[in-house]
Amino acid sequence: MGGTVATQAGCASAPDSAAREDIPLSPTPLYGKFVWHDLVTDNPAAAKRFYRDLFGWEFVDIRGGLRPYSLIRAQGRWIGGIVHPANAAEKREGALWLGYLSVPDVDRAVTEVSARGGKALDGPIDVRNIGRAAVVADPQGAAVGFVRSRPGDPADTGVPDEGQFLWMEYLAQDPVAAADFYKELLGYEVRDRPLGGGPHYVLAQGQHPRGGVLANPVKGARPNWLTYVRVKDPATLASRAQALGGRVLMAPRPDARGGSLALIADPSGAVLALQRYPFETSKSATAP
Repeated sequence: MGGTVATQAGCASAPDSAAREDIPLSPTPLYGKFVWHDLVTDNPAAAKRFYRDLFGWEFVDIRGGLRPYSLIRAQGRWIGGIVHPANAAEKREGALWLGYLSVPDVDRAVTEVSARGGKALDGPIDVRNIGRAAVVADPQGAAVGFVRSRPGDPADTGVPDEGQFLWMEYLAQDPVAAADFYKELLGYEVRDRPLGGGPHYVLAQGQHPRGGVLANPVKGARPNWLTYVRVKDPATLASRAQALGGRVLMAPRPDARGGSLALIADPSGAVLALQRYPFETSKSATAP
């Protein structure tokens, strides 16, 4: 699921001033929050058809950047983008959803990641209309983006609407080490949430949970950040995803958050979690 991704791929072509009018901004930076999401795929046209039919997403093509980029709009709000891999090496790595974390200093964050066993994949670079951005592989190999946005970070406006991004969860080779790493990097409070089958943590800032960390259930799989979308009926949408050319990796089942969660891969192979929220199970982590 992970891969080398260029910073130009993401928030790098992010919305201009007109688009930002549909993104409520926080009056203060929200460092440690996932503020943007990009799908990196070698077939953006097919991806747009798939997600339009699956979620009802709308797309606006942006020109004039380093490469073509399509903004994603869900329930009246800009939530992310779709971009083609920058080069053959990225194409070989496969498609993925890439989340960008707000950080106070992109260059310093990249340096700290490298000092702790990770590496820079792209950047840091200055991004037109946005600020500064980079993509790194953390010490366990998961790709994640960093951005310092000049216009500001999307505000915490409550639970996202259906069809919008809900949550991020780190599927780690070593959950304890991963939680410690992100705590030191971004100052999170690490909350222990017993889930059964191993440690599970929530990375929080004050009253706001920002992501979860747990052991990757697929033995030997590369650690990665899993992106969640809020949905009303994960079973129906998983079936629809399969009919549209995707794959169902995990259908809803009672032992996984009370049947409220499904995992799918889109036609290009990018993995996404479909989560009903609220969900009723005393053993589940609390989503934003």
